[in-house]
Amino acid sequence: MAKPRFFEQGIRFECQGTGQCCLSRNTYGYVYLTPTDRARMAKVLGLTENEFERTHCTRTEGLLHLKSPDKDCQFLEGKRCGVYAGRPEQCRTWPFWPENLNAKIWNTEVAPYCAGVGKGKLYTAEEIQRIVDRSKSAEDELHGDGRG
Repeated sequence: MAKPRFFEQGIRFECQGTGQCCLSRNTYGYVYLTPTDRARMAKVLGLTENEFERTHCTRTEGLLHLKSPDKDCQFLEGKRCGVYAGRPEQCRTWPFWPENLNAKIWNTEVAPYCAGVGKGKLYTAEEIQRIVDRSKSAEDELHGDGRG
């Protein structure tokens, strides 16, 4: 029998607009982009995908990500996303990332850091699982589905 998920009763979450999630827990973190993310962000910015990639991206170990030499995300304007409608799946699925949905990680690293945890909408376990699945699909797309 599978161990019950710690979020079986759901989790309350509502973005509080602090911008904390864009700061990668106060350390630098890449904002990775899938081909779908690249297309969406380019469209929002009125650029071709090639223009967007040349202007705003770089690659590390073959993976495309936003380049931001002086801050976590070049599109963070104060505490708000300047390209919210085009934000990448990585940003859309926070805080329900697979690596966050371990009770210890959630309680020691996510909840104390993210002001939106415990507030607002109650996400059911099924809704959370759908978001996790989206996150995993984006990661598969990022890696070209062939990670072995």
